[in-house]
Amino acid sequence: MFNYWKSICIPILTVAMLGFEPVFAATSAGEYRSIGLSYRANGRYDDAIAAFKKSVQLEPKNASGRVLLGWTQHLAGQEKAAAESLLPVIYNDPQYVPALNALGIVYLVNGDVTAAVATHTWAAMVKPNNEIAYYNLSLSLHQLKLYSLAVAAATKAVKLEPSNPHPLVAKAIAYWNLGDFTSAKLTYRQALNLDPSYNNVVFLEHLQKAAFSRQQIAIVKLVLLAKN
Repeated sequence: MFNYWKSICIPILTVAMLGFEPVFAATSAGEYRSIGLSYRANGRYDDAIAAFKKSVQLEPKNASGRVLLGWTQHLAGQEKAAAESLLPVIYNDPQYVPALNALGIVYLVNGDVTAAVATHTWAAMVKPNNEIAYYNLSLSLHQLKLYSLAVAAATKAVKLEPSNPHPLVAKAIAYWNLGDFTSAKLTYRQALNLDPSYNNVVFLEHLQKAAFSRQQIAIVKLVLLAKN
């Protein structure tokens, strides 16, 4: 009998000490979502996706659960799967902002810039104080070479979230491509006031995680060099 309990308890205790949640302990969609969030926080995207998929199976109409799945697939670089997870949410509720924000970013990162513009524009119309939509709309419009519109979108994002340097950097590169180098440098200095890390060219690589393209990051580096 002792050996039987040992064979059960030791694996469970080991899992607990490592900080992981045994999947078989989950019995509800909410528990699977909690487990998925724990996995995701530790960078275990495949395990998180598996847990979120289970939560969606148990509660297929739970919009938040589908967004968690889609966003985690995006973080794992699975853009096509992410879009497939998010689209049903929007079909069911075209005004569900978390899904719109997430899908717009998925489109942008995947290079479907026109779809990104359409999605983020709609998200901003549904929720006018949606900083995420305006910020990503600025990056999307910049890729389409609509620089004046990109400045306008970034300006709105800055107004909505003045403590976030990302919209300021997006605004700076839009000014740069407009040929307004003075405004570009002044705007970039505002970002530096919020976060001095933007004075480090190596640090700028992290902007790829903030939906900047490689070409846009290259422009940020030009602004930084000019600013100095």
